[in-house]
Amino acid sequence: MPSNVTPLSERTPQVTVEDLLEGLRPSFRFSEVSFDSYIPDPAHPSQSEAVQALRGFAEGIGGTSGGGGFFSKLFGGKSPRAASPAGIYLDGGFGVGKTHLLASLYHAAGANGVPENRRAFGTFVEYTNLVGALTFRKTVEVLSDYQLVCIDEFELDDAGDTTLMSRLLRELADAGVKLAATSNTLPGSLGEGRFAASDFKREIQVLADQFRVIRVDGEDYRHRGLPEAPAPLSTEELTPFAQQKYADKTIVVDDFGALCEHLSRVHPSRYRQLIAGTDVLVLKDVDTIEGQSLALRFVVLADRLYDQDVKIIASGAPFDRLFTEEMMSGGYMKKYHRAVSRLTALARSGQMGEQAL
Repeated sequence: MPSNVTPLSERTPQVTVEDLLEGLRPSFRFSEVSFDSYIPDPAHPSQSEAVQALRGFAEGIGGTSGGGGFFSKLFGGKSPRAASPAGIYLDGGFGVGKTHLLASLYHAAGANGVPENRRAFGTFVEYTNLVGALTFRKTVEVLSDYQLVCIDEFELDDAGDTTLMSRLLRELADAGVKLAATSNTLPGSLGEGRFAASDFKREIQVLADQFRVIRVDGEDYRHRGLPEAPAPLSTEELTPFAQQKYADKTIVVDDFGALCEHLSRVHPSRYRQLIAGTDVLVLKDVDTIEGQSLALRFVVLADRLYDQDVKIIASGAPFDRLFTEEMMSGGYMKKYHRAVSRLTALARSGQMGEQAL
């Protein structure tokens, strides 16, 4: 283990606009996935159907783009791909493989000849961060030259950000850009009128009829047939355990309280750089987060840790108690459930050596 590794709570990463644009690629975890490597659950046929739908959508990406594709179609203009939807939307619960499918679409577009600088893949938060750095108009100008824009984890929680992204997608579709998005519906809400899909369509308005909604049912694959995460270790045994088990890895040791305080001062757009070079994160004395603002920032950190497959070894409260009961059942519950699912997978990987799926 390298010595003198700086804790996350003492890092102050700087991020340029170029860094944000360069970051619009699938993360390490999804850098080599494909439709072939996605394993549908036989109990849920919609997963196989989603793969076939996305394969067909991928065939329509490539060649010439731009030129007012959406509105020319809407108002009767001719287009060689007039029958192809401007976008495709994956609606379903967390842990059913939607990000895997979205990243597979990104890679399939590359196989069809679309270069990396003409396709983008990022989370909803990363695109809103890009708008904040570039301004809305400049973001539209830059992304209008792309042939495919993928938005993972489209969020409907913040009215302002949702409206902002809706405007962005409308203008990109007008430029002929193909769009793909995912969002989460909690398993308990799957029968309630396709909550995410209906809300998404209402927000997108004009684009609604141009998006093909693909339902992806299933259970959270991260815990499909696997044991529960191990109980947290004692604080005293954390570092020795990590050093013995991961002697050849870069281990970062952090106090949970200090890390939370630091996260409140670092913009979420910098979290990818914040964890750079970290193989194993040792978290001392995890506790329940009481404030919503900090909790939402920790959700972003959890996503970045999961993206980079950072193993976690922790003491204190188990991750299913990271957020309050009110948070886990409130307006942002889908984010918190996703974070708990991902952190549990990383903790299982860190302590038990299992692959964090």
